[in-house]
Amino acid sequence: MYKIIALASALAFSSTAAALAADLTEQEAAPPAVFQTPAFTWTGAYIGIQGGAGWMDGTATKFGRYTAKQDFDGSVVGGFAGYNWQFENGIVVGVEGDIEYNSNDEKIFGNKTVGTDWAGSVRGRVGYAIDRLLVFGTAGWTMANGHIEYPCVDENQKFSGWTAGAGVDYALTDKVLLRGEYRYSDFGNKEIVRGMNIDFDQSAVKVGLAVKF
Repeated sequence: MYKIIALASALAFSSTAAALAADLTEQEAAPPAVFQTPAFTWTGAYIGIQGGAGWMDGTATKFGRYTAKQDFDGSVVGGFAGYNWQFENGIVVGVEGDIEYNSNDEKIFGNKTVGTDWAGSVRGRVGYAIDRLLVFGTAGWTMANGHIEYPCVDENQKFSGWTAGAGVDYALTDKVLLRGEYRYSDFGNKEIVRGMNIDFDQSAVKVGLAVKF
């Protein structure tokens, strides 16, 4: 009788110990690791190069009586740099500056060579990000160096006004950005040489490549 009771107790103890060991094994087993690729963010600084075509219109007035209009079309090439901040709702705001060289000299009033060479801007940007695609608008202040040349005269004047446009940025990688942009710039009216005022405005289409930090 005692042997039977002892055997039954031993069996019961063994079953309990086995169940407890199984529970401990299940609790101690580490869950499988799950790796997630972090979402891309537009927050950060960037610097890049850009180039394209510019279509500039110039209207010159001589001594307040004679008016001449000319197209100052040509290429643009330069660089840009800025900083973006991205919010959780996908809105991106930023600030950007650029400087570029314009090749657009033309003749006006017969023998007078007129054009702009260096131009630049400081602008704000607001956009919406869809993962690696950013659609943005931009506006701010712009400046251009206008010049006029003819016999015995070589003058330069700084023109300033406003610029606005829109474009798209696309992140090819986490560090490399591709850009397409259109901008309109009104450089204002200036007396470029005594007795002669000129008004410049320009439309430009540019593509760019940038590095994000």
